[in-house]
Amino acid sequence: MSAPVHHLDPATVLAYAAGALPTAFAIVAAIHLEVCGPCRTALRAAEGVGAHLLGQLGGAPLTAGARSALRQRLVDEPIRGPDARAQALASRGPDMLPPPLQPFFGARYSRLRWSWLAPGIRYLDARPDSQARLLLLQVAIGHAVPAHRHGGHELTMVLRGAYEDVLGRFGPGDVADLDSGTEHRPLAVSRQCCIWAAALDAPLQWQDAAGPEMARHLPH
Repeated sequence: MSAPVHHLDPATVLAYAAGALPTAFAIVAAIHLEVCGPCRTALRAAEGVGAHLLGQLGGAPLTAGARSALRQRLVDEPIRGPDARAQALASRGPDMLPPPLQPFFGARYSRLRWSWLAPGIRYLDARPDSQARLLLLQVAIGHAVPAHRHGGHELTMVLRGAYEDVLGRFGPGDVADLDSGTEHRPLAVSRQCCIWAAALDAPLQWQDAAGPEMARHLPH
């Protein structure tokens, strides 16, 4: 796996460091942090700066100005050293799912029991808590998820294969950290089916006729 080129938004890193992400989002973020040196560096900065600010504030609420300053520091934080990905990746077999996903979907890709969603698209669904849902999507080569917007926050990480959309090409390890203003149509483009994990806190807003038909098969 090459180093990821699409990373967590600094606000997501802040929320992860503070333990404020819904469980589904924390799971996807943890999978990315396992393979992404720059985001681990940003996380260490968030943890360090956050502890300092909490000490200064003495338990007072974090102001908007302080949060903005912390977010900017994450953006400006230099990346130190090479991308030293977790040693566990080297020993994990290619059939093994990332550990944070295993309690919800099982340990092995080969044993996943996919549900049909649309031609060329299959899925698995989990509800770690009431705040957000956790999905695995498998999209066959040349197939695309219909164009859609996001009713809230979506965090997606590619596990296998690759897809392309208006934001670029996303391969293994890459994350798409999307808000409600994003519209896209992920198209599987690699030599194998594309599998990604996604956390959602609101229903998708479909932009073409194929979307609502597919949504009928996806429980809310």
